[in-house]
Amino acid sequence: MSINKVILVGNVGQDPEIRLTQDGREIANFSLATSESWKDKSTGEKRDKTEWHRVVIFSQGLVSVVKNYVKKGAKLYIEGQLQTRKWTDNNGVEKYTTEIVLQNYNSTLQIIDSKGSGSGGDSYSSNQSSSKSRNDITVEETDDEIPF
Repeated sequence: MSINKVILVGNVGQDPEIRLTQDGREIANFSLATSESWKDKSTGEKRDKTEWHRVVIFSQGLVSVVKNYVKKGAKLYIEGQLQTRKWTDNNGVEKYTTEIVLQNYNSTLQIIDSKGSGSGGDSYSSNQSSSKSRNDITVEETDDEIPF
């Protein structure tokens, strides 16, 4: 048995980018910053460290939520999977990137604090059996691909 699950709580680094796939489906891309703070034992100085994570969302319901409600600075809770992509750049050099991917079943996006709007706690899921709503918008994903 193996599990590939990532849970992050962090802040969106820039407004999400919405792009179209070759077959016309929208995908969302953004960076998410997670930070930790501690006090240096030897100097007593406060230290901070920030990690940046690339997030890619294929789930159409969650893309819609990101497109309409997520902006730079928003604090998000996300659940997804790690995936590493390989590509060749213009100079013929092979490159790799690791991303947190939200697609199909068991992906979650929760807006903890939407910068500037004062709202928070809105949860969206692309789980087969769950749907969450925000105001009039209902996000519900069905997954025709059963992973077994």
